[in-house]
Amino acid sequence: MTTATNVSLKSFNTFGIDAKAASFCNITSVETLQNVLKTRPSRPLFILGGGSNMLLTKDIEALVLHINLKGIDIVSETEHTVIVKAMAGENWHDFVLWCLQHNYGGIENLSLIPGNIGTAPIQNIGAYGVELKDTFVRCEAIHIKNQSLRLFSKTDCNFGYRESVFKQDLRDQYIITSVYLELTKVNHTLHTDYGVIKNELADRGIETPTIKDVSNAVIAIRQSKLPDPKEIGNSGSFFKNPVISIEGFHKLEQNFPDVPSYKISEALVKVPAGWLIEKAGFKGKRFKDYGVHHKQALVLVNYGDATGKQILELAQLIQTTVKRLFNISIETEVNII
Repeated sequence: MTTATNVSLKSFNTFGIDAKAASFCNITSVETLQNVLKTRPSRPLFILGGGSNMLLTKDIEALVLHINLKGIDIVSETEHTVIVKAMAGENWHDFVLWCLQHNYGGIENLSLIPGNIGTAPIQNIGAYGVELKDTFVRCEAIHIKNQSLRLFSKTDCNFGYRESVFKQDLRDQYIITSVYLELTKVNHTLHTDYGVIKNELADRGIETPTIKDVSNAVIAIRQSKLPDPKEIGNSGSFFKNPVISIEGFHKLEQNFPDVPSYKISEALVKVPAGWLIEKAGFKGKRFKDYGVHHKQALVLVNYGDATGKQILELAQLIQTTVKRLFNISIETEVNII
């Protein structure tokens, strides 16, 4: 194990924030991870994956462990399904492409979501009607204090909308090392109910889509709305879509008849945060080296040398304004460090 000091994290976070790590260790095996945890200094730890779902607002004085575990394996399969194990350091989108190459279906709607495998269960990543929990079987994780390896079933993970036990009761207690998903080999169930997917497939003249067709449609949609972090620093959707009561929605609808919505239950409605932010006048707004993306109001961007504090202040201004205008609170999806 080699530990470096005073390491810039600019290339390790998709926002491109130039925060520094006082100490940095690259983790390439589970055994190394267990040894580091066992012999680590008294200073706290900072667990770093793909760096796609965080905003660094300060330098990191903790020991940064970069979880860089690699490997994809087929654990078991039947005539119809396959269980695939992917290590935590694998890039999520590269994994989706690997599954598509093998005609394994179930996660094609999650194409082009930034980040690594290991952070996917923490956030219960989702897009276009599909969430990680839909194919999730279990994950393996190391307990930080006693270094024991534990298996977490889907039930154990207590998945919710962009939520899991790893963000709640077990926050900062475990490091996920691998994830197991059950995918289909034949008779794939396609999720094309979202209008944007239907329209994209129609524009391509595709009436009977394959999982690859769905993935290509999702990639095209995301690329048309979301900036590439390699070109403009960002962390994808910065805010969660708020879920409000049906009564609250009817009040909102009286003042804003054009408000879009997605029914969650008889009592709850999801309202797109992007619509609220755009209606509040923030879409495309730029403040020096940071701002709100001109194509997608959910995305805050770093045009060059913005600090995490500047982007956080913008996020807080957006939250305050949306609350004032619509009486709706929007929560950040991105972890603020």
